[in-house]
Amino acid sequence: MAYTEQDILAGLAEIVAEETGLPTDTITAEKSFVDDLDIDSLAIMTIVTNAEDKFDVTIPDDAAKDFNTVGDAVNFINGAQA
Repeated sequence: MAYTEQDILAGLAEIVAEETGLPTDTITAEKSFVDDLDIDSLAIMTIVTNAEDKFDVTIPDDAAKDFNTVGDAVNFINGAQA
């Protein structure tokens, strides 16, 4: 199944919310993982792992370290879908 960008954003928001305790409606594509959501590198790796499982994609570490915003992750996952 191919996910839409909206599906990916919603799913990613759920994953981030589980990890951070933030409300899902505050997690938008424009938000910076570090500056806006206060997520450290360890939490980002957990989020990446959960996103890989949820969306059935592989996210290499070198790609994940370039995720500055939630939208960066959404775009990568969208493009990584088989």
